[in-house]
Amino acid sequence: MTPEYRKIAHNGLWKNNQALVALLGMCPLMAVSNTVINALGLGLATTATLVASNALISAIREQVSDEVRLPVFVLVIAAIVTVVELTMNAFLHELYLILGIFIPLIVTNCSIIGRAEAFAAKNPVKQSAADGLFMGLGFTLVLVVLGAMREGLGTGAVFAHAELMFGDYAKTWAITLFDDYEGFLLAVLPPGAFIGLGFIIAGKNLIDGWLARRKKAGIAMMSMTRHTAPTG
Repeated sequence: MTPEYRKIAHNGLWKNNQALVALLGMCPLMAVSNTVINALGLGLATTATLVASNALISAIREQVSDEVRLPVFVLVIAAIVTVVELTMNAFLHELYLILGIFIPLIVTNCSIIGRAEAFAAKNPVKQSAADGLFMGLGFTLVLVVLGAMREGLGTGAVFAHAELMFGDYAKTWAITLFDDYEGFLLAVLPPGAFIGLGFIIAGKNLIDGWLARRKKAGIAMMSMTRHTAPTG
């Protein structure tokens, strides 16, 4: 991976993660992250939309005037979301019914229009598609981690109903974490999503702080080494 694409990946997955840093797309993040499968389904739908919309908007960016730029972007995103919605309805119908209104609401996800405006409208198609991919994967990762936390605490198991996405052979994928577990209702309710996301953001901030201190200590050590090194 070239340094340019490595930077795009780092921004999408960690540094500028839309769910943890920009705090965009919070409505579906809170609503459907009560199970891993629900979270994964919506995350992949959002990722597909980001990749396709970024690539298409980048391809037409020079033909669209500034006066109609945002309406055109919204129309492009809406058309792509319609395709994603119809595809899920055809191939993942039961999961589509569970996710319900949150699939068409991808159109209103601020992270998608934000990436179209901030990146796709200013960069070539390949880089824009890569930006959409890694931004989507970063968003999906947070959704899945939050879904695993909420499902595990709420029901005592994870990967329940995996057959909704992966077919009948995935019925045995459910992992029981606690036997004879009565459940923790708060975890599967919307307040549990806010609390869980707060812990994930706090964890990211702690890691960022540790990395910053480590980098600062490394720079100080290198500077000390240069100053104490014997000269010829």
